[in-house]
Amino acid sequence: MVHADSTDPAPRTPDLATRLRRQQETAALGDAITELAARIQAATYELLAMIHQFDERGGWGDGFTSCAHWLNWRTGLAMGAAREKVRVAKALAELPRVSAAMRRGTVSYSEVRAITRVATADTEERLLVFAAAAPPPTSNGRCERGDVAIGSRRPTTTAGSTTGGISRRG
Repeated sequence: MVHADSTDPAPRTPDLATRLRRQQETAALGDAITELAARIQAATYELLAMIHQFDERGGWGDGFTSCAHWLNWRTGLAMGAAREKVRVAKALAELPRVSAAMRRGTVSYSEVRAITRVATADTEERLLVFAAAAPPPTSNGRCERGDVAIGSRRPTTTAGSTTGGISRRG
């Protein structure tokens, strides 16, 4: 084991220009992550739309008991995840506003899963407003409990606040 001796110079702190450059690079990296996450959500929407069409056409019927079983076998999704994809895909077909938001990448699959558990044509807009204003852990839990669907509380945000991992500027 090597020990530093007392004559080693103290570690240097980066100068101001280096720190600013690093902050800018980190901010740009954060923006790139957010943008990629939005594109992934939009691609997930496309996947769900395809799953819905495949299920509606009975494409899984040649040897499988359900679309979820087919997804499990063909894509390696765990059965629970496959069932949930099929459920969400069916629900999105009945919720045009939620579908449009996911297609744009402005709501995450996680949020859509929660919303589709409770949304109706009458409540989907209110649930989307809430999802945009609250971080996903909050919106997911409140949607699952039905707090938002009954309109018991309205979310509030402050200018410039963030709302989770997906850009809400869509």
